[in-house]
Amino acid sequence: MTIKEVAVALTDLLGPLLEPAITLGGVSTSWAELLGFATGALTVWLVVRQHVWNWPIGVANVVLLGLVFLAVGLYADAALQIVYVLLGLYGWWQWLYGGAGRTTLTVTRTGRAEWGWLVLAGAAATALLTAALTTWTNSAVPFWDALTTALSLMATYGQCRKRVESWWLWITVDLVYIPLYAYKELYLTSVLYVLFLALCVAGLLAWRRDEAARPAAAPVVTR
Repeated sequence: MTIKEVAVALTDLLGPLLEPAITLGGVSTSWAELLGFATGALTVWLVVRQHVWNWPIGVANVVLLGLVFLAVGLYADAALQIVYVLLGLYGWWQWLYGGAGRTTLTVTRTGRAEWGWLVLAGAAATALLTAALTTWTNSAVPFWDALTTALSLMATYGQCRKRVESWWLWITVDLVYIPLYAYKELYLTSVLYVLFLALCVAGLLAWRRDEAARPAAAPVVTR
């Protein structure tokens, strides 16, 4: 089967998900956006509770939202969903076996060096994506599309490693996404990100409590 035939087959299979599910105020909402709303809310709620099933459900969520973003011309966000699938698998493994001695991962803080390369990588990704979107696509919001893509990748990395500060990154992303999706007339998705914002605040508080409740590691005694 050729690549073109695979693309046609996927379009035939997933195309119905872009059909209108409901219409509110004259604006239709596709099945993909509706299902993305439900799986997205469930995913964030599970992350707040540190439940490992957030990862497989999250993979389903990003596939659905990838279709939505592609349909409305948010190309960087659409491409980002492919990366999210890979990060979802990585995060799933990390949460199960990423701790010391292949144990479950615990909540920790982001170190200064880690922050440094994250910020540099995020700035570089934003600049490169903005240039690419401006040059090769008809994106109406190239900078904001690129910025949210870079910040989302930074936040997802932190989530994979159970870093408390990943919630601050998600809060920043949500504050940009809410008006951006409303501007693109993705009103249900915009409302979803309002819910995400509230869940992110709850997640930040819950993970900080979890970190504070854990006993400090015993010092290493040397002779």
